[in-house]
Amino acid sequence: MSLLLPDSGLIFWMLLSFGIVFAVLAKYGFPVIIKMVEGRKTYIDESLEVAREANAQLSRLKEEGEAIVAAANKEQGRIMKEAMQEREKIIYEARKQAEIAAQKELDEVKRQIQIEKDEAIRDIRRQVALLSVDIAEKVIRKNLDDKQEQMGMIDRMLDEVLTKN
Repeated sequence: MSLLLPDSGLIFWMLLSFGIVFAVLAKYGFPVIIKMVEGRKTYIDESLEVAREANAQLSRLKEEGEAIVAAANKEQGRIMKEAMQEREKIIYEARKQAEIAAQKELDEVKRQIQIEKDEAIRDIRRQVALLSVDIAEKVIRKNLDDKQEQMGMIDRMLDEVLTKN
């Protein structure tokens, strides 16, 4: 049983060496270990707090980003609406100007046609007057008494004048 029950001297020396080792560890080892464990705990707590703050800031930034995107989409819609209105306005103005230009051109063409028509009528009147004077002159010169001869003469004169022109 000596293996199971050590001698009292051995117990004394074991307790003494345990006490010395414990005292040395308590004086120099445990404070360092506790300090390191506390430092590690503080570091982990601070890291967790920083991570929480980062997550909170990330969620705020995400919300701000979504708000900015929503505002940008709204602004894009407004700009597109303004662009469509401006496009319609430009198209309307272009059509209006084209109609005005077409009307001016049509009026100018009508005016030119009227001028040419009036000139043609004046020319025809001049020619008729000249023909009438020529015919009358020839009729008077001939001084015909017979009506049939006068009509024949007028027809011949008209034929002559028409073939000249």
